[in-house]
Amino acid sequence: MIQTIKEKERISNGVNNKKFPTESAGRKMIKAVPIIYSEQRILDVKNMLFDKMKELETINYIYVIDKQDKLIGVFSIKEIFRKPEETKIREIMKQDIIKVRPYTDQEKIAISALKNNLKSIPVVDKNNKFLGIIPSDTILDILHSENIEDFLKMVGINSPLRKILNGSSLYLFKIRIPWLVLGLLGGILGATVITFFEAPLKENFILASFIPLILYMSGAVGNQTEILLIRNMALDTKISIYKYFFREIKISFLISLILTSLLFSISMIFFSAPYNIALILGSSLFISIFVAVSVGVFMPYVLNKFGKDPAIGSGPFSTISRDILSLVIYFLITTFLLRLF
Repeated sequence: MIQTIKEKERISNGVNNKKFPTESAGRKMIKAVPIIYSEQRILDVKNMLFDKMKELETINYIYVIDKQDKLIGVFSIKEIFRKPEETKIREIMKQDIIKVRPYTDQEKIAISALKNNLKSIPVVDKNNKFLGIIPSDTILDILHSENIEDFLKMVGINSPLRKILNGSSLYLFKIRIPWLVLGLLGGILGATVITFFEAPLKENFILASFIPLILYMSGAVGNQTEILLIRNMALDTKISIYKYFFREIKISFLISLILTSLLFSISMIFFSAPYNIALILGSSLFISIFVAVSVGVFMPYVLNKFGKDPAIGSGPFSTISRDILSLVIYFLITTFLLRLF
């Protein structure tokens, strides 16, 4: 009986982890795990665990293989204490197995583990031959590094984490400056938009005071929408973007209604704003939130369609787009309502 993958490798050549890409399942997997045949008993599992405990790196699950080393089942360590010792393994094993190939990207591994509430995930080749597993501590490490990389992408740094941590000053300068230049140009464009509406701002200075608030609120709602969508896209690759968009529109309507009502009331009560100014602020915020939600939904979707990481959609380009659109909306409404009233 073969007790562990390591024992089998002493019989054959085994699998060399280093031939796989750095961020793949094949590179991350371990091989010192308990395996058993389906015709064996729970007693055999117990004996194997006691005999080989020092060699095993994890015992969360026991993996079941056939004579050709193909993965055919899995069961939790808890099962061996719930059933009689003479129970056959085939009676307790689960055949519906979540598994990955050696070239599967590490981010997909972590997402699959979270989605299916698994402590480890087996790795098999194209013939379903059992190669090893991705253990729980590795899955947590992957999640940590992927979260850091996603955060960096949100601020425009789209580069492998290890390069960022060990990169030279010149390298870090090169990956940061393009996005900061883009932000600078976007800010200049926003300032240009403001100069076109200089006259109403001079006559109603309170309108200038609320520009940061309009930009912040549209940005905050847009960021929420993007982050939630990117997470849902990662967990469900078949997500319907149109259904998701209409759901977000319903949510944003309620959000806009509450925030607009608060802004309208506060501007009139605490800032003594005239009715038309309060109406400008409220309606601008209302429409800006809808636009921000639209950008937050469709920008990650478009990036994903073009094979780009949708997390980039939460970066400077998305922020600049929302800010400029919010400014244009704010001043168009300002011009229209001031002429109307």
